[in-house]
Amino acid sequence: MRGKIDSEDKILRLPWWCLAIIVFSVTIAIRIRLLGIPLERDEGEYAYAGQLMLQGIPPYKLAYNMKFPGTYAAYAVIMSIFGQTITGIHLGLLLVNAATIALIFFLGRRLGNSTAGIAAATSYAVLSVSPAVLGLAAHATNFVMVPVLGGTLLILKLSELEQHAFGRAFATGLLFGIGMLMKQPAVLFVLFGAIYLICKDSHRAYKLKRIFLRSLIFSAGVILPFGATCLLLWYAGVFDKFWFWTIEYARQYASVIPLNRAPRIFFQSAQEVIGAGWTLWVLAGVGIVSGLWDQRTRASTIFLLSFLLFSALALCPGFYFREHYFILVLPAVSLLVSVAIINLSDLMAARRIVVRFVPFLLLGTALALPILWDKRFFFEASPVEACRMSYGPNPFAESVRIAAYLREHSSPDDTIAILGSEPEIYFYSQRHSATGYIYTYGLMEPQKYAHLMQQEMIREIERARPRYLISVGMFYSWLWRPASERLIFTWANEYTAQNYAVAGLVNITPKESDYFFGDVPPSVGDLKDYILIYNRNP
Repeated sequence: MRGKIDSEDKILRLPWWCLAIIVFSVTIAIRIRLLGIPLERDEGEYAYAGQLMLQGIPPYKLAYNMKFPGTYAAYAVIMSIFGQTITGIHLGLLLVNAATIALIFFLGRRLGNSTAGIAAATSYAVLSVSPAVLGLAAHATNFVMVPVLGGTLLILKLSELEQHAFGRAFATGLLFGIGMLMKQPAVLFVLFGAIYLICKDSHRAYKLKRIFLRSLIFSAGVILPFGATCLLLWYAGVFDKFWFWTIEYARQYASVIPLNRAPRIFFQSAQEVIGAGWTLWVLAGVGIVSGLWDQRTRASTIFLLSFLLFSALALCPGFYFREHYFILVLPAVSLLVSVAIINLSDLMAARRIVVRFVPFLLLGTALALPILWDKRFFFEASPVEACRMSYGPNPFAESVRIAAYLREHSSPDDTIAILGSEPEIYFYSQRHSATGYIYTYGLMEPQKYAHLMQQEMIREIERARPRYLISVGMFYSWLWRPASERLIFTWANEYTAQNYAVAGLVNITPKESDYFFGDVPPSVGDLKDYILIYNRNP
């Protein structure tokens, strides 16, 4: 009887690996087909900052932002390998996604078996490519998860008695610290690792001295990347800017949305994110219930629930709950899917082989539905069409042509200024910004630095006298509010009238955009969302 079960296990193993090959092939094919999808704002910011780093210019000198510089460095590495292009950046994302999938497989296999690893990895491959989480954009959240998952895999081995335990504690902390350097909310994963390490060591009845020493070594690993970054930025002369933007302003940014609005924003975003992938999220819920019910999987399920909790907490700073933030919870969700599949497989273990295929068919169906739901996006839309489907009227496709015009009509030494939040234009045009304010959102926010920021941006532009000035007349590039400070708009009208002439106009409509370069008509119909290009007077 045992021999028959082993033979059936071997038969069942093959379709699981075939499923993995099919899912990975499809998701990779989707990413390759849409490699050319235009960069959105966050990608433009990272690409421009990475481009500056490759030129020897440190972060926060010509581009201000509240994020830690880890993702800038990751972009610089990617572009040094694949080139400073849209395709090169998205090739880098493909590799980062593949590394994340591999780590999830190893985590699933360690917590269960190879089938669990396959179930978790394929679930993440499908969930992470979804337009519901803006899966084709190289956001910082993608770069957070690679070191965090690496640290999570290592921390599971720290509970073992081995001679290299202290070295692994340091390496684990180092990986969590690198994750935090990619984006500040990853500090919640650091807290997860520290709590798990202390609890596990206490459970093993280690002496207090050993627990303290391992925690200290782990903390040293966490601190090292941040400490080294601060030292490098101080040496580069930009530490004050770094501290203001990533700590002082970031604190203001995180306090804009009141707590009473957080639940509504969260549930709206969660509904959109779950969307077509609801079957996998339901399986994750089944995994929680069945995992806690079954004594054999209870310990690993509690571990995954803890990981899910801190992943969810990492969504919360600022209460913005944007779609791509949910990438932080997808690994935990995918691993919980694997718990459901393993428990279902165990339930069917003593039954006939046809019945034992049920978990395989269930997961295959759950993976296929999200792909089929978004089949037009994945398999039919061009990169530009896919961009419009994801981001609506935002001028991401238009930025490519605008930047080409600027590059052709200016020299590398010329600077440009953008009144709006379109940093991708700086990257495409390969021209430096006349101001460090590559975003104008902070100028419109109800926070105490808004007026001072507007004054500083004005001074920087007037001092640099940029060759071209691009004015973005779109709400989504400013997010102005009724109570927003209006100084920047009053100044812009006067400054452009005195010093610049209109050299181009892009009129953006729901169907298509009209481009006027060099010969701008006196009037254009249906002018709602537009971008004006000004050339400095001789």
